[in-house]
Amino acid sequence: MKSLKEQTDAKIASGRLAKPEFMKGVDEVIAEAKSFEKGANAVKIGQKAPDFELPNAVGETISLSDLRAKGAVVVTFYRGDWCPYCNLQLRALQARLTEIQALGATLVAISPQVPDGSLTKSEINEMDFIVLSDQNAKVAAEYGVAWDVPEFLLDHMRIDRSLDLETINNGNGNILPIPATFILGKDGFVKWSYVNVDYRTRSEPEEIIAELKKLS
Repeated sequence: MKSLKEQTDAKIASGRLAKPEFMKGVDEVIAEAKSFEKGANAVKIGQKAPDFELPNAVGETISLSDLRAKGAVVVTFYRGDWCPYCNLQLRALQARLTEIQALGATLVAISPQVPDGSLTKSEINEMDFIVLSDQNAKVAAEYGVAWDVPEFLLDHMRIDRSLDLETINNGNGNILPIPATFILGKDGFVKWSYVNVDYRTRSEPEEIIAELKKLS
């Protein structure tokens, strides 16, 4: 089975062939974002992770403190079920979910997507981990991974992909989370993290499992 990096690299290569000018523009936007150290304010290893209460796809409120009471929590921020790179990442995590759970951890995926009928029917919501909605990106901001998306990418979403983020995210049309994953211990402190403003790259499930083994 290909690693997540191999899958995302193949997706990027395919995009470069199909839309070279767009992918060049993405490279420039990401390079600029990295030069401004987007994500530098993310919660660091050894810091206490902010608590949160967020709704799931059917409107039930899920509390981080309740999840931590059971053991370690893997919190991953993703852009939405419309993002192909997010889908690759979450499928890869789903494939290793049994191992994650066997190590006593709970996997939680958070996006700004509104918890309505569309999310309920999404492929992501059909997976076996917890999916939560952070519509105004408040929790993403508390974790230091909220990103005011450049107009270049917003235009691509609106024009090329016919995505109406204001509707999808219930009014939030321009702030998305940087793809980021945090492992939180039962004590609430960050034990491991992966933060990268380049939405085309993600942490490997194998890395997450290796860190959970250290905790267990």
